[in-house]
Amino acid sequence: MTGSGSSSQFMSEINVTPLVDVMLVLLIIFMVSAPMMTQGVDVSLPETSSKSLPTEDDSLTITIKKNGEIYINTYQVTIDALQEKLKIILDGRMDKQVYMRADKNVAYGLVVRVMSEVKNAGVHKLGMITDPLKNSDNRS
Repeated sequence: MTGSGSSSQFMSEINVTPLVDVMLVLLIIFMVSAPMMTQGVDVSLPETSSKSLPTEDDSLTITIKKNGEIYINTYQVTIDALQEKLKIILDGRMDKQVYMRADKNVAYGLVVRVMSEVKNAGVHKLGMITDPLKNSDNRS
């Protein structure tokens, strides 16, 4: 006699409840940790009272840190390789605009040399990134 409650058959349905639980936990972890992730290179920018320029999401930024390290966005390069790397990056771009951030304690000569390398790479527009003045009464 074979009954309807035979134990030789397997259940072929997938229990999705544990899967949903794990996915929700991962979603919460990523939502909490995403704002904590910082992108870019930390520099102490000089302060100015000029108005901000409109920027694009795919803009190219050259950063000069206090110790003289040079970055294209987050990729570190040497001053000797900067012009060549920029030429390669800008080769396929219509807009040859680059933004430059330099720590306020970087030697002026290094900033000018980087600017020269950027211009020699074929950049048409070079924008400088600064921080706004904390006190607008200190205008000189």
